[in-house]
Amino acid sequence: MRIDQTVWAGAAEGTVGRAAGTGPATIRAMPAPRPLSTPRDAPAPRSLAPAVARRFLAIRHFLAPPRSLPEAEESVLAVVDRLGSLQFDPLEVAGRNHDLVLHARVAGYRRPWTDHLLYERRLLFEAYNKGLSILPIRELPWHRFTWDRARRAHEADVFREHGDHVADLLERIRRDGPISTADLDRSEAIDWYWGPTLKSRAVLEALAEAGILGIARRDGNRRHYDLAERLFPAGLLAERVPVREQLLHRLLSRYRAHGLLGATGQAEIFLGLGRGEMLADGSPRPRRAELLAELVDRGELVPVAVDGVRGVRHVVTDELPLLAQAEREIAQGDPPGGAPPSVTFLAPLDPLAWDRNLLRSLFGFDYLWEVYVPAAKRRWGYYVLPLLYADRFVGRIEPRFDRAARAVRILGLWWEDEFDPLAADGFAAALAAALDAYRAFHGATRVTFPRDRAARAVAGAVARTR
Repeated sequence: MRIDQTVWAGAAEGTVGRAAGTGPATIRAMPAPRPLSTPRDAPAPRSLAPAVARRFLAIRHFLAPPRSLPEAEESVLAVVDRLGSLQFDPLEVAGRNHDLVLHARVAGYRRPWTDHLLYERRLLFEAYNKGLSILPIRELPWHRFTWDRARRAHEADVFREHGDHVADLLERIRRDGPISTADLDRSEAIDWYWGPTLKSRAVLEALAEAGILGIARRDGNRRHYDLAERLFPAGLLAERVPVREQLLHRLLSRYRAHGLLGATGQAEIFLGLGRGEMLADGSPRPRRAELLAELVDRGELVPVAVDGVRGVRHVVTDELPLLAQAEREIAQGDPPGGAPPSVTFLAPLDPLAWDRNLLRSLFGFDYLWEVYVPAAKRRWGYYVLPLLYADRFVGRIEPRFDRAARAVRILGLWWEDEFDPLAADGFAAALAAALDAYRAFHGATRVTFPRDRAARAVAGAVARTR
């Protein structure tokens, strides 16, 4: 079944509906795509010392020092503007992934800020980039590729096989407004991504993947869907960007998020940018290496070589002043950002932690998120966060929020072999500040430590800084 194009009629006619106040005039426009240039020889990579590379990453990730952005909703937009996207993960163990990313960078971060930007002001939206991601609304036309690809796929399966149900759901939403699976009668189960799923849920998810529906709001992890034409600015929905430009933008978004990616890496970093797929017009999809070379040729990325790190890396051209700042700080012996070294807990899917190979080769830190590892095979724990001190990874922490007791419970602390938390000057006070910020983030009243001797020693050192 092909979805009736009248689904998009509101967008074509300029109807914004519930997206009042988020029209194109109120959104900072994306720069026009740069024209294709004549290919030239690739520039020689700029050489970086490892200390400079580490400092640069801390600075450009707003982690030098952490929690340094103003305590305001607009700081969320500043983070998304630089990183391009935040990965959304529904697991809420130590906190939702995107909330932890923002908590590490924004002073006094509060979770309702992002929800307000997503579902009220609609300056952000949810779509698939590297997994489900939170993206700037102004970049919507450059992320349509995923919607269009999903729409073609679903028109060949779920929309065709369950066409009457699709039409009924769309009509109900058009007539009655947003719905969730809780509003629907229990339907038969059909095969879906992870196994048998209720047909209504699968159809709603397919319509959202295709960009026909959007997320009107979330209640916890329950999604409420509405027509995209009611949620997003009409001008952005109507705008069409050439597919190649979308793919270039999609690849650039990975370099924007991390800051120092190479040409290759773990498969999940470049999810959705694989090769071999045919485009809608039957032409072959450009290879990632070809797109990367074009981004360098256009001047969007600058190649660099980090001493001791294998392969060429790439820095976003607009961030060269931050690289120069890192070089100055290292040359002058200054701490990151010119502030006393601070501690932060990084989210498992924080962009800085995407490239596990770089963590090992540049930082000497071997991190594996073990949430999907069987308990008997875990080395550390279920939901363990990397511990960053200044511009070095010094350990891991496994925090939990005990809602009933209003307490943050530290289930485990582990330190890198060369790091002694009791001997590092200023570390106990920095850890105390990070724990205070994390406790406030959850609205907890106290923090408890494990009962082993090493953890008690750290707890005592933290307590003596109060």
